[in-house]
Amino acid sequence: MTSSVEPETLTADEIFAIERPDSSLLTYYVGASLVAGPFFPIVLIPLYFRYHTMRYRFSNEGVSMRWGVLFRKEINLTFARIQDIHLTSNFVERWLGLARIQIQTASGSSKAEMTIEGVRQFRALRDFLYARMRGARGMGPAATGAPSEAASAAGPPVAGDTTGELAATLRQAVAELRAIRKALEARGGSADG
Repeated sequence: MTSSVEPETLTADEIFAIERPDSSLLTYYVGASLVAGPFFPIVLIPLYFRYHTMRYRFSNEGVSMRWGVLFRKEINLTFARIQDIHLTSNFVERWLGLARIQIQTASGSSKAEMTIEGVRQFRALRDFLYARMRGARGMGPAATGAPSEAASAAGPPVAGDTTGELAATLRQAVAELRAIRKALEARGGSADG
């Protein structure tokens, strides 16, 4: 079993630097093609070229993946299109320290629109994609590069932290509503008496 310890978080720059799958993916492909027995070369050749041509690109707008020699395939997804993200791994992938990140969109298909494989920092990448997906929908600070909701709840608001600004505005609105309610109760109580 590999003994690589995955960091719990990655910075956006570290995520943006991921361009190729880890070499363990080629090991997985070789093992998977061995299962085909005498048809081993027929299964391995496409997987070999898939591994060597697979490229990822993560940006502030979305994620793209491309691969292929004779037939190139490229998938571009913006964070706003992402509906759900799943991590899957079988026994061999876990042994190699890998997992597949399956990204689903509202395309009407039950299978994943994009499957990112061969990345050792799969949990950190999944968390990054979730944060960006939520931020693209206006539900979180990820689109602006601000800290997560948990981080902003833990400390004082940071410049550009939309969640902290929103929380402060909501607290102010609640305080004003309480003051209005007390004023109305005081006026209503004095008019009755």
